[in-house]
Amino acid sequence: MRIVDVCAFYAPEGGGVKTYVERKLKAGDDAGHEIIVLAPGPDGRIFEHGNGRIITLPARRFPLDRRYHYFNDEASLHAMLDDLQPDLVEASSPWSSASMVGRWQGAAPRALIMHADPLSAYAYRWFGSVADRTVIDRGFDWYWRHLRRLDQAFDLTISANSSLTQRLRSGGMRTVKTIPMGVEPGIFSPNHRDERLRAYLLECCGLGPDGMLLVAAGRHAPEKRWPQVIQAVTMAGQQHPVGLVLIGDGRSSAAVRRTAANNPHIHLLAPVSDRPELARLLASGDALIHGCEAETFCMVAAEARASGLPVIVPNQGGAADQAGKDFGIRYRSGDSASMASAISHMASTRARHWRQNAVHAAMDVATMDLHFLNLFSAYQVLRDGRVMAA
Repeated sequence: MRIVDVCAFYAPEGGGVKTYVERKLKAGDDAGHEIIVLAPGPDGRIFEHGNGRIITLPARRFPLDRRYHYFNDEASLHAMLDDLQPDLVEASSPWSSASMVGRWQGAAPRALIMHADPLSAYAYRWFGSVADRTVIDRGFDWYWRHLRRLDQAFDLTISANSSLTQRLRSGGMRTVKTIPMGVEPGIFSPNHRDERLRAYLLECCGLGPDGMLLVAAGRHAPEKRWPQVIQAVTMAGQQHPVGLVLIGDGRSSAAVRRTAANNPHIHLLAPVSDRPELARLLASGDALIHGCEAETFCMVAAEARASGLPVIVPNQGGAADQAGKDFGIRYRSGDSASMASAISHMASTRARHWRQNAVHAAMDVATMDLHFLNLFSAYQVLRDGRVMAA
């Protein structure tokens, strides 16, 4: 099949989306499919990747993050789809680019990939302290109406976690299917643990080797709740020697630095683009901590699990799926005290036991290759059904 992915948030300097796209190109090669990624960019370019390619269309710069652009010329997008004649079209953002794909007049089946959960990232976070989700959903009915219109225009919607799938179905979408994502194969492993690196990172946090080393990674953005994570680590640190290494940057970096300034046990690191080095950092921690309940899958938590780390994650969103019995703890989303309690519980209940269980469970973490195998199989069913109907 020729699969065209209209990918609104791809950028060469990006993180998880870039990793996902590049692995999809390789998986497509291996499965005999031609993957073409259409992405907005500063100009029009073509980047060859095996049998696939990334094509950038000239587009406006995204005002909130200058690494990204956004599709603003529907006619040129439709003309490119007409020229490529895909067997199946993906849209990987539920916003305007998906609406553009839905309005395209081509005959190919199309799939919507819910790589974002805007209600969790924004509405539930903003108003969750004063109203429950059913009330918030009523207030944001315009968004649910938008999703139901997309549901009419698309043949399939893919969600990476079961709780999001259920919410989408409850909101009136008919074609939702859960296909969990996975980690890059051959990168993350408990075998990359480096005790000297662990001791060095604890030293950077002002602690000795008996301290608990928490690792966190991700964009510095409001929905990631890094200041809240730092507050919880500070609270837990009043009872236990706990250090946090936070990897990342972003538009909220100033707020993160301000919150961390008064705790000598917080160490901030720049983003790590070298994947083997990230794997070594993750494997050398004692646990991963994450603050965002809006993840559709939570790649970094899956990577930590594949590295043999227990995880401390919110009880909502894709991150919650990564906390299995005996190798993870879920705390109440958005609650610093609950997060601090989870940290303290792990620190005081046989830390070696938690890690042993996590190392044993690491072999069960699904890979991206399995994800793409399931995704392409679902697409083939769609394509075959469309051909038979014709």
